[in-house]
Amino acid sequence: MKTSLGICQRKRRFATREEADAVALRADTTLRAYKCALCRAFHLTSRTKGLRVPRAV
Repeated sequence: MKTSLGICQRKRRFATREEADAVALRADTTLRAYKCALCRAFHLTSRTKGLRVPRAV
C-alpha cells in the first residue's frame, strides 16, 4: 500500500505493529495495520479487500 506524504502526516503513527493492532481491535470498524514506506512507522487503514485481517483474541 502506497501512502502519500499528506496522508502520512495526518495519520496517527504507532511504533510497533502490536501497538497498532491493539488499537485496531478496539475500534468500531474493521482496521488493519500496515508499515508506511515514508515514515517507517505503522498506520491503520480500513482498506482490507484481499488482505488478512487480524482476528480478535
